Amino acid sequence: MAQQVKIWFDDEGDFLEVRFSDKSGFMRETKNDAVMERVDEDGNILGFSIMQVSRLAGQKPLVAELTPA
Repeated sequence: MAQQVKIWFDDEGDFLEVRFSDKSGFMRETKNDAVMERVDEDGNILGFSIMQVSRLAGQKPLVAELTPA
């Protein structure tokens, strides 16, 4: 079965968010300052966000590890 992914981009805030689930959760830091991961209370990954997306234009790929609990 296919999984739905929701993607939001706020060009004014220069912010991208990708959600794999609509479950409630919270954001936590990753090792990359531009990336936050969205997790539920058990630490399962629900999505991620990227701040200052425009600074990535023309650069090497952004790499971040999303680590479940």
